[in-house]
Amino acid sequence: MDHVQQNCYDLETIAKERGIRYFLISFVDLSGAQRAKLVPASAIAGMQKNGAGFAGFAATFDMSPADPDLVAVPDASSMIQLPWKPEVAWLPSDLKMHGQYVTQGPRNTLKRLVKRAADHGLTVKTGVECEFFLVSPDGSQVSDEYDSSAKPCYDASALMRRYDVIAELCDAMQQLGWEPYQNDHEDANGQFEMNWKYADALVTADRHVFFKFMARAIAEKHGLRATFMPKPFMHLTGSGCHAHISLWDGAKNVCQDDADALEMSAAGYNFVGGLINSADALCAILNPTVNSYKRINAPRTVSGATWSPNTVTYAGDNRTHMIRVPGGGRFEMRLPDGAANPYLLQASILAAGLEGIESKRDPGKPLDINMYTHGHTVTAAKRLPLNLLDALRALDGSAVLRSMLDDGFIDPYIKIKTAEWNSYCGHLTQWERETTLDC
Repeated sequence: MDHVQQNCYDLETIAKERGIRYFLISFVDLSGAQRAKLVPASAIAGMQKNGAGFAGFAATFDMSPADPDLVAVPDASSMIQLPWKPEVAWLPSDLKMHGQYVTQGPRNTLKRLVKRAADHGLTVKTGVECEFFLVSPDGSQVSDEYDSSAKPCYDASALMRRYDVIAELCDAMQQLGWEPYQNDHEDANGQFEMNWKYADALVTADRHVFFKFMARAIAEKHGLRATFMPKPFMHLTGSGCHAHISLWDGAKNVCQDDADALEMSAAGYNFVGGLINSADALCAILNPTVNSYKRINAPRTVSGATWSPNTVTYAGDNRTHMIRVPGGGRFEMRLPDGAANPYLLQASILAAGLEGIESKRDPGKPLDINMYTHGHTVTAAKRLPLNLLDALRALDGSAVLRSMLDDGFIDPYIKIKTAEWNSYCGHLTQWERETTLDC
């Protein structure tokens, strides 16, 4: 892998200039959990040169206690000083073992796909819409007892009752130069969304990881809890993480064609065709938890809609489809949810879309219908998997994603997620007792 050398940034000097006392050398494992070591500034020079050692088996990777250290090499160019605790700086890192980049490392996987796009002369720019709930510390209920409207989306009063949390998060993003541009109360009680400007796929993924970390930290500071769980409350709309994608060749958006009805170029349609072709397998990565399948394929909520897809279709500016093409040479993938690993979210979308370009996949004609009311009339389109196991089986059998993402990533991922499914199946629920105790 042709990684850019990161040592041109002297972290020891930066620490002295900015008053940084500690560094969080961080990585994200296959489950999407962020892991880190807190390193004093006095030791950062050695860590920058040699990386920080971790026992990979202790995180969620397909490794054993007998394996050597998993070495996290910090990317100094992507350092973020914590706005709420500026004496600490966060460093995303790339994972190595025996001096080689680890194939199952999520950030490494994304960097491989970014390079593949570059081989086509393309820079992939993406943005994400992070939805999350502010809940009580034990997670049992939304944090605002007065946030109980049946149609709470854009509720000004409910938004302002959480002004202290939302404003602190937005101020932090402005301070970091992310160019945030809007914040709103979403379609569920206690649910919010915050938006910042799109960027190169790796930059967006790093910021996505940091945003989740920051949202949790600032919510805790205010006595609350931020959760990105896809469906924490069955009667409320779930939390998605819609991704907006465009492809660039220098300053030219190669997805844009003003003469087309959807303002989309042939390359853009091919990318969409790749997403449609691999949608069922993508679910295993974009909807990575048992709970994810309570969000997609869900019955409508008290607000009147789920805002999540159930069928593999695309359309113009229509939010009832899996892919929305609002014009302007970009498209929105509405499948990912809040539990998606930020690096794997980007990597899997790039993998499917780039293969669509390479294979010139035709997505077919867009459907200009309301899928929530007339989806039953569409018989030719694929349905999304009903559960995590079906999605994992689709991923396991996907020659496309195996070729693009590498067996060295796919096989460990499936192994770990299958164990998660088996653990879930070993859990006895109250529903089972209530419905079968007297059978």
